[in-house]
Amino acid sequence: MRVSTLLKSFALAGVALAVAVPTNVFACACGCAVFDVGTSTLLPSGPGGTLYFQYAFLDQTQNWSGNARAPASGNSDKEIRSSFYDLGGQYMFNDDWGVMGEVPVTNRMLRTDTGGGNIAAFSHASFGDAKLMGVYSGFSPDMSSGLIFGVKLPTGDATYPNFDPDTEIGSGSTDVILGGYHSGAFTNDQAFLYFLQGVWQHEVAIQNSYRPGYEVELAAGVSYNKLDHGALDFTPILQMLVSERGRDGGAAGNPQNTGYSRLLVAPGVAIGRDAWKLYADVEVPVYQHMNGNQLIAPVAVKFIASYNF
Repeated sequence: MRVSTLLKSFALAGVALAVAVPTNVFACACGCAVFDVGTSTLLPSGPGGTLYFQYAFLDQTQNWSGNARAPASGNSDKEIRSSFYDLGGQYMFNDDWGVMGEVPVTNRMLRTDTGGGNIAAFSHASFGDAKLMGVYSGFSPDMSSGLIFGVKLPTGDATYPNFDPDTEIGSGSTDVILGGYHSGAFTNDQAFLYFLQGVWQHEVAIQNSYRPGYEVELAAGVSYNKLDHGALDFTPILQMLVSERGRDGGAAGNPQNTGYSRLLVAPGVAIGRDAWKLYADVEVPVYQHMNGNQLIAPVAVKFIASYNF
């Protein structure tokens, strides 16, 4: 039995507006991915561009059913260990309009029961599903609110023979992505900032009789902006991440063991120096409901390095 999808996402000026594709962290399928999180200090503030590199890691070893851990015997998959390497960029032509794109690479290891209690391990590395997006941030002069819209393309490998459709690096589908964000300050001195992000993703074309479930990703976070130390800026960040994924469909889908709802807590920190920024967080589930039997990871980690120009 396979696992549910991860949260996927793409970054906006080095901050991720959560994009469900995979961009999920504790249950992996449909091109398993990572939920990018970020901070309002990285949102667009004017014309110009950003390049970023992201690394994320999770090791799914626990079988989960409904709201609780379940016996390992209920799932033929025993472990899914994934490393994600994403290279992306964003460019704002002016205060209103911008574009962004991301090219992911995933390295995955699957341990699974191939029959009769024989546990085999399979490893595969490949390009994932690329994303092309547009950004509109012209609702206010400070660019604090914006919309994102675009597509996820079926560029990832969805044909590796030792993976099922919901554990392939690519989903094989073309998806439409719609979302938005808003940021602001709790105090006049701009010490405490907040940000909200949300993205909806749904397939519009499929391959190989596999239809990945829709995804909705929401994030709410608070950051503290007054910990400068010489040339370095330190910004502690705390986020709450909510995600929902629908069941997979199609003749190759496994609706009984895909789809989920969950709530994650993600403490992190951003460090900035001139045009460079580093971000790191740890993402921990506090609530999760999995349909059927799915593998989860108890924790995931992520690092983002970005450069503004």
